[in-house]
Amino acid sequence: MLKFIAFFLLMPNLILAQTKVDLIVHIPKKTTDSLFIAGNFNDWNPEGGNYNLTKKDSLTYFIHLNLPKGNQEFKITRGSWDKAESKNDGKPIANRTLNLTVDTMMNIDVANWTDNFKQVKEEYHFGDHVHIVDSAFFIPQLNKHRQIWIYLPKDYSKSKKKYPVIYMQDGQNLFHANPPRPDEWAVDSVMDSLIKEGSKEMIIVGIDHGGKDRLIEYNPYDSKYGKGEGKAYVSFLVETLKPFIDSNYRTLKDVKNTSIAGSSMGGLISMYAIAEYPKVFGSAGVFSPAFWLAPKIYDEVTLSLPKLSNNKVFFVAGDKEGPAMVRDMKKVYGILNSDGKNKNVALLEKEDGKHTEWFWHREFVPFYQFITK
Repeated sequence: MLKFIAFFLLMPNLILAQTKVDLIVHIPKKTTDSLFIAGNFNDWNPEGGNYNLTKKDSLTYFIHLNLPKGNQEFKITRGSWDKAESKNDGKPIANRTLNLTVDTMMNIDVANWTDNFKQVKEEYHFGDHVHIVDSAFFIPQLNKHRQIWIYLPKDYSKSKKKYPVIYMQDGQNLFHANPPRPDEWAVDSVMDSLIKEGSKEMIIVGIDHGGKDRLIEYNPYDSKYGKGEGKAYVSFLVETLKPFIDSNYRTLKDVKNTSIAGSSMGGLISMYAIAEYPKVFGSAGVFSPAFWLAPKIYDEVTLSLPKLSNNKVFFVAGDKEGPAMVRDMKKVYGILNSDGKNKNVALLEKEDGKHTEWFWHREFVPFYQFITK
């Protein structure tokens, strides 16, 4: 019986077939930098982990990977996004793709590198109801500073109303910029449209991620990328940022009117935040969560289950993000809604969904409708 139980517990990993992937990368000119592969299988980390390439000769590198079957996207970097591969003219390339069904070998020709060209820094402009609260807001729990954004409904300055608040991760990519960017949620544009159609008005607070520290700041547990700082980060949201926002803006402070949301690592830390502070965050938007990097989240959610009976959790991921993403998301959903009768927990699996901002931009609408109904 014990052997049967052990086999049953291992079945998800057996079902999730792996493929062997051999990539041979040719570069245009020798470099002293190390080369890395960054993709949806490592949360687009441009350096570190087990994703550095091995040098074969001065212009040839290779890497062997074991990846789940399905769609994988990636790019080659020299350790940072400032040194990512580019087209011959320095413009960014589209994500490379692999549709893995069998073991695969692929030759890749890197045309050039972004940092070989003078980059014209774009001066972005945002709508007049998107503001920077502080370009260097102090995080005492981490002894760091971070830019904080806020979206206020258009009638905020003309009314005396108080508003619900959504706290969202990856503030750099949240709001619609002019000129437009390819990697933005544009939640302000979505909110403007929803409000125009008669939906409830909300304030959205965006917290910039920490760049190379994102993989540890959004992880409450230690991982191969370093010591997790997620617990301290969420403490900052609860103990420092929320009190500041509540004191300086007209907010509805109670749990029913306070939400948290994010994608990928931001989805992971949002799930942790509502599990750890269910009396602070009444709802959570968990978009394409990187649960693969934090398996302890399953125990965290299980332990918190009795305290989450009145909280709303919205899950969404796409089939084009790979089977592991959907499988892991369904596992947490199953813990929260084991009999399928909990109407406070929703799960969407979208056939066309990819690990990218346009997908999360689109799925923000059902998330918003779910938490406000």
